Amino acid sequence: MRHRVFNEDGETELVFVMGWGNRWTHENVSWLIGKLTDAGYRVHAFELPTNIEDFKADWLEPVAEYVLDLEEYQLLAHSAGALVAQALDGADNHVYLSPWWGYNIDLPEQALDLVSRVPTTLPCIPVGEMGRDALGEKATDHQISTTPRWVSPAFVREVHHSQQNLLTIDHDAVVFCTLRDSVVDLEPIGERVPAEHVVLYDGGHELFSSSTRERYVDLLLDSLQDGAEAIEDRSVVPPRTPAAPESAE
Repeated sequence: MRHRVFNEDGETELVFVMGWGNRWTHENVSWLIGKLTDAGYRVHAFELPTNIEDFKADWLEPVAEYVLDLEEYQLLAHSAGALVAQALDGADNHVYLSPWWGYNIDLPEQALDLVSRVPTTLPCIPVGEMGRDALGEKATDHQISTTPRWVSPAFVREVHHSQQNLLTIDHDAVVFCTLRDSVVDLEPIGERVPAEHVVLYDGGHELFSSSTRERYVDLLLDSLQDGAEAIEDRSVVPPRTPAAPESAE
C-alpha cells in the first residue's frame, strides 16, 4: 500500500484513506488534498491496492499500524477507504465520503456469493461503468483511463465479507453522500449513521468530482474539526430542481 505525507509543516494530523482506484495524481483528488493542506492539516494519504487477497492484511492492517504512531488525528475516508476507516481506532472525528459499506443493490447477494466462491485472485470480473455519470462531472480523462477495469473473485469475497461484518458506529461520524450514487448501497449508511449527521450533495459517487463540490468544502472542513456538531445547524442544502409550472386551467 502506498502512502504519502502532504504539508509536513501542518499543525494537525489528518489521515485520508482514498477510495478504490483513487490516486493522489488525479486532479480531483489533488484538489481535495489541496483544500486540506490549505486548512493547516498534515495529510497522511493512503492509496488502496486495487486487487486484494485478504482485507485485513492488504487494506486494514497497514493503515491501522500506521495510525498507532499518531497521538491525535482526524480521519477522512472515501468509498472503499471508509470500509477500512470504520475499523480504525483513535481518531477525534470521522468523516466518510460515500462509504462503500454495501454493494450497489443492483448486485444480488446470490451473485456476490457465487462469485466469491471462485478460487482465484486473477482479475477476471469486469467492473461496471466508472465514467463521469457514475463518479461526477469533474472526473478527468486521466482518472477514468487509469481506473482498473477488472477485479478478482478474491477481491469480491473479501470486500463482501467485510461489509457483512461492519462495526457499529459508536461515534459522531459525518457522512457526505448522494442519492444518485450508482456505486454503493445507501441502506448501510442509514442503518449506522443518524439522518441528522448525513449531508446530501448533488452529483455522482465522488464529492470531489461533483460540480457542486465548492459548496460543500467548508462544511467538510468544519466536520473534520468539530465532528457532527458542525452540521447540526447547517445552512448548506442540496440544490433543488425547480418545480414545473402549473398548467393553466
